[in-house]
Amino acid sequence: MAPDPEALALLAGRRVVAELRAAQRRRRRAAIALAGGGTPRRLYRLLGTLRHGGLNGLQAERPLVDWRHVEFFWTDERCVPPDDRHSNYRLALETLLDPLGVPEYRVHRIAGELPPEAAARRYAAELDRVLGGAPPRFDLVLLGLGADGHTASLFPGDPALDERRRTVVPAQAPRPPRDRITLTLPVLTAARRALFLVSGSGRSEAVRRVLVEREALPATLLRAGAARIRWLLDRSAASRLPGLLGAD
Repeated sequence: MAPDPEALALLAGRRVVAELRAAQRRRRRAAIALAGGGTPRRLYRLLGTLRHGGLNGLQAERPLVDWRHVEFFWTDERCVPPDDRHSNYRLALETLLDPLGVPEYRVHRIAGELPPEAAARRYAAELDRVLGGAPPRFDLVLLGLGADGHTASLFPGDPALDERRRTVVPAQAPRPPRDRITLTLPVLTAARRALFLVSGSGRSEAVRRVLVEREALPATLLRAGAARIRWLLDRSAASRLPGLLGAD
C-alpha cells in the first residue's frame, strides 16, 4: 500500500520496470497492455522520464528497460478518434510513448474511430500477428478498477464477460462514451503478470467487494483466473480493507 497517489505511481513504476526487464532478459522483447482512465496518468508521466535516466527514485533501477523492444498494446479503448480527449491511446501517447521515443512500429493501438466490430477484428488480428498464441500472452497487463467493479471495459452484466473464444470484442459502458473495445477475460488471465493500480476513496468500496467479499464482479472474475495478480493501492483506496494486502 502507498500513502498517496504520487507514492503509488512510484511503486507501480518500479514494478513495471522490473517486469519488463525480466521479460527482456528472457527473450529481449517484452509486451505490455496499457490501461486507460485517469489513475495511470501519474505512472505514465513518471515512466516517460526514463528515456534520460529517470527521476523520482527510479534511477536505481538501471540498467532500465530497452523501450525500443517493448510492444505496446491497450487493454481497452473508447470508440473515439485517436486525438479525442477520451482516447486511451492519446493519454499514453502524450504522457509515455512520445516522451520515451517509442518507435511507431512498436505501438499497436485500437482503432477506436472504426465501427466497434471492425475495430475489434482488426485489433484481434494485430494481437495474433505480433504475439501469436491462443490466447496471446502479455508479459504485463495494467488494469484499473471502477467503482462498479469493472476492469478494462468489462462491465457488470455485459455479454463481453461471457466471451471465451474471441480475444477482442465490442462492449458497452454505462456512461459515455458508451461504445468500447476490450480484451476478453481469457487474454487478461493469460498474462504473466496483471497489475491492478487503484487510487482514491471512490474506489475503496469496490476494492473491498472484490478482495474481501469476492462478489461476482468483473475484476473478481479476473482474480479467479490464472493471472498472477498484484494489487497496488493507495491509502484511500485501501481504507475499507481489514488489513494490508499485497501480492495475490
